[in-house]
Amino acid sequence: MKLIIGLGNPGKEYLKTRHNIGFLIVDAISKKFNFPIFKEEKIILAKPTTFMNLSGFAAKEISKFYKINKKNIFIIQDDKDMEFLKIRIKNEASGDGGHNGIKSIIQELGTKELNRFKIGIGNTLLEKMPTDKFVLSNFTKEEINLLKEEKEEIINKILEEIKK
Repeated sequence: MKLIIGLGNPGKEYLKTRHNIGFLIVDAISKKFNFPIFKEEKIILAKPTTFMNLSGFAAKEISKFYKINKKNIFIIQDDKDMEFLKIRIKNEASGDGGHNGIKSIIQELGTKELNRFKIGIGNTLLEKMPTDKFVLSNFTKEEINLLKEEKEEIINKILEEIKK
């Protein structure tokens, strides 16, 4: 069994924020495949209802309940330091990179060895505003259009990696 966790914050006020790109991608995967999918293997999609900084609690409880090996947990997260919609796949032990959701997951799961899909949310406005304000700001109309165009490719890359 595999677990895909999209990181984000619950609530309408965060729906279209950069920090919620993990939620947006999980929603897109669910919609594309009209979940449940994959008859040969089970995949659970999760959007923690805890806030970003407490994502580890949800990851721990879901993985414990379903007895999911940590190697089969995949995290979809935003990365403010990457170009918008660029994807970086990390399958080795690494730190949280200043991302509080990842910090919480590392702490709760007791490992830095996480499968992570880092999706760039761009950093063009970071010069003009503090990081916490930037990640909680809404996508621009241009960014939303780009996300709609690139969503399919992002989903395919994620699912390709998960099937390995």
